[in-house]
Amino acid sequence: MSHPEVQGVVILARNGDRTECYQHPVTQKPGYTQSTPLGEVQAHQLGSYLRNLYLTPGSSSHIRGIHSDLVDLKEVHVRVKVGGEGASVFDSATALLQGLFPPNPANRITLANETTIVAPLNGYQYIPVETVEPSNDRSLEPWTDCPAFERRVQQIHNSAEFKEVARNAQPFFNSLRDFVFGREISMENVYNIWDFVNSQLIHNKTYAHRLPPTFIEQARGYANLREDAIYSDSAIAGIGNIASRTALSSILKALQRIAFNGDPLQLMVIETTYQPFISFFHQTGVVDTHPELKAIPDFGSALAIELRRAPPPDARDFLRFKFRNGTHEDFRTIHVFKHREDIPLTEFIYRLENSVIDSNREWAQACSAGSSSMWLGLPQRATTGSKLADASIGVFLALFAVAIMLFAGKAIRRRSIRLRGSDDRLSAAPTEVIVQRRDEKGRLPL
Repeated sequence: MSHPEVQGVVILARNGDRTECYQHPVTQKPGYTQSTPLGEVQAHQLGSYLRNLYLTPGSSSHIRGIHSDLVDLKEVHVRVKVGGEGASVFDSATALLQGLFPPNPANRITLANETTIVAPLNGYQYIPVETVEPSNDRSLEPWTDCPAFERRVQQIHNSAEFKEVARNAQPFFNSLRDFVFGREISMENVYNIWDFVNSQLIHNKTYAHRLPPTFIEQARGYANLREDAIYSDSAIAGIGNIASRTALSSILKALQRIAFNGDPLQLMVIETTYQPFISFFHQTGVVDTHPELKAIPDFGSALAIELRRAPPPDARDFLRFKFRNGTHEDFRTIHVFKHREDIPLTEFIYRLENSVIDSNREWAQACSAGSSSMWLGLPQRATTGSKLADASIGVFLALFAVAIMLFAGKAIRRRSIRLRGSDDRLSAAPTEVIVQRRDEKGRLPL
């Protein structure tokens, strides 16, 4: 793996510790939760770890040419899932960025009257984030409101293999009954059982002293079996892999931007929950060589995808994948698609491009959610063959619909931003058109 130059990195990060979060066993819709100081510390530790690895000039994985002391907002883009577990994920993103770009007294400005102003908190660096709400963009929470995914969950629950596991787990469930205080104990609900037990074990001293040894390990083991079955699929484009199929839209676009010499992006952070990790490891075949990754990643886990430049005369871009489970271990290199070394960027894109979900319309089709236009409240046929014309029609129809609602007195106040059109690309991060080429970034080979 002689590709020493890191041109840029995409980070998929899991949120830190939070309070108990109930998920419906079939729809997977989560209930309320909030971050804890422990979770914020875990996210901050991850940010500091990433800073030491990728922003420190002496590191072997230092991103070439990136501004490391004062953030250059053109070089960094952050996307945050604010659907299920939204508050805890957002707080984790904020804490991670505090560790990645800590306060710096050089974050100052001199006014016209020669007064020097340092940013609050001794130079705190305010980094904007793009919040991704399921009502607008399905890229980071595609499994909710997805009929095809719900059918898959029910099929798994009804399978002979799942029922056999449930029978084997029954003695443990009977022993656990006194420690879940009336909650439903079943394999279908085992994720919620484990999440409750784990949360109590961390935050409740009395509970921690009463819970028998091995109970948390057994609960975690059964939860891993269920979540791995639900958020995976034997087919690369199967509905079970939908969590990574949509997240990869953001990831591939970011990698292409990093590889392109005319774009300043060098670091992308996607703060999310555990589901895309499981799907990604299955979709790319990582679990074939690392079966231990058929599990729920710990709080504060991270997957790093490094774009590295081959030495001349090759001049191709390669990808190296590293995973860190929780905050108590270092990154370890993992390999996708049974490669034993770095994989060319072009091959990675080629293997995945037909399975990636790039738009809300494609998401609706994959989910069998009826007409994607119906899901978005738009007419079924609104295409002209021209994206510009389609966008114009979509804007007109949206304005027309709003006028009708206002006239009828039924306008609904929403806290989210406008709905994206059905053909809007998921994860369309802002791009910059830079005329001047940068010496430290190369061209994506054709």
